[in-house]
Amino acid sequence: MSEKAGSKTGEDAPKAVSRRNFIKGVITSGVAVSSASYLFRASTLLHGQQFTAGVGERLITLNVNGQQRRVDVMKQETLASTLRYKLGLTGTKLGCDRAECGSCTVLIDDIPYYSCSVLTHNVRGRKVLTIEGLASAEGTLHPVQQGVIDEQGFQCAFCMSGFIMTTVGYLKTNSNPTRQELAHGISGCLCRCQDYDKILTALMRGAENLRRSKLG
Repeated sequence: MSEKAGSKTGEDAPKAVSRRNFIKGVITSGVAVSSASYLFRASTLLHGQQFTAGVGERLITLNVNGQQRRVDVMKQETLASTLRYKLGLTGTKLGCDRAECGSCTVLIDDIPYYSCSVLTHNVRGRKVLTIEGLASAEGTLHPVQQGVIDEQGFQCAFCMSGFIMTTVGYLKTNSNPTRQELAHGISGCLCRCQDYDKILTALMRGAENLRRSKLG
């Protein structure tokens, strides 16, 4: 019995090695083909093949908070994802991720946008401002930020950066709004704590702070 078992093992061993070598060969061939394919695509781009910006190019430069940031971006990547997960600017919050709640609002060329619905490739050559870029270089808070602190305008504050950025953008078009006008101007932002009256009071205080800072 032991001799038969031994001879059987001896007969199977070469086959096992053969199968193992075969699998290794397949894997190696696959890597080689993949590498060759990548090199072919790269060479065609290097030799002047035309391609749409944002489709073939991934390493791009963005102007964020006054700084040039070099970042690797996929063609379908949203600005909110790039800001949070590539650039570490987590003040931009992701709530609904479908352009409904406004918590991801940033300014692009001074205009409020839902960053969850803007492709990163589309903001090249434009100026992006997030909540982290509002304060001065010396650390002085923006007047709207200070207004929120003065009035303690938020509860959980998850939505706070979206409200602040929206207000800052709106005040660029109407620096002295009535309470009703400001309420309409920030109506694209939602608060899950639903303390809208207190939020609006804080943002009105921020608008007043901004006017005073310009007079001073």
